[in-house]
Amino acid sequence: MNKSKLEIKNLIVETDGKIVVDDVSLSLESGQVNIMMGQNGSGKTSLVNAIFGHPKYKIKSGKILLDGKDITELAVDERARLGLFLSMQNLPEIEGLRLVNFLYTAYKKLGLPESELGEVSVLDFYKYLEAKADSVGISKDFLKRELNVGFSGGEKKQSEILQLLAVSPKFAILDEIDSGVDVDAMNKVFAGIKQLQEKGTGFLLVTHNTDILNKISPNKVYVMDRAGIVDCGKEDVINKIREKGFNYEN
Repeated sequence: MNKSKLEIKNLIVETDGKIVVDDVSLSLESGQVNIMMGQNGSGKTSLVNAIFGHPKYKIKSGKILLDGKDITELAVDERARLGLFLSMQNLPEIEGLRLVNFLYTAYKKLGLPESELGEVSVLDFYKYLEAKADSVGISKDFLKRELNVGFSGGEKKQSEILQLLAVSPKFAILDEIDSGVDVDAMNKVFAGIKQLQEKGTGFLLVTHNTDILNKISPNKVYVMDRAGIVDCGKEDVINKIREKGFNYEN
């Protein structure tokens, strides 16, 4: 995977007449894992929705750049084809649609230029996914199940990791990937993140749970509060959060 960069520059976002993201700037490079932290309601999910073009979140000013290209006005599917991936907090359940068929359709529709597979049959794709599941300890039975139907919280997150492994995006933003997940499922989730990171995928993990810092050593930690970024760093920020929570003096 070639080196890539995702940049958010001075983004101001409005929804329902209220500013929910206020002059936010950040950047993410290939192979990096950055973390966005903050209390509930601080603006983290609003920022994520704006980055991925949710129509409810209107960008008043600022830019989103991928490898120097302005993607601020692109449709959601166009952003996905360029290599952006979003894991949402609340995943839809779709009866009658098996995970493997969903992933095969998504793989073909996205047409990601840097995929390791190229053009394959559904059978070959299934074998490819089985190997991916094995590599992080996820049961292959997931592939035959209906998309998120009857899944526990941990199973939904594992399903998301299989989706990530299937398409190998340039950048993945995972919103509350650690929420409602038991220890075993969490280990599988982070095994998938590590595997993709080593191949060059850049991650932004969005959370309010400081336990995530026990699972991964981030390149950078951003802290959001009142719709803006109030701190940025690494060990210094992590130590302040662990000692005093999110209400420390910046």
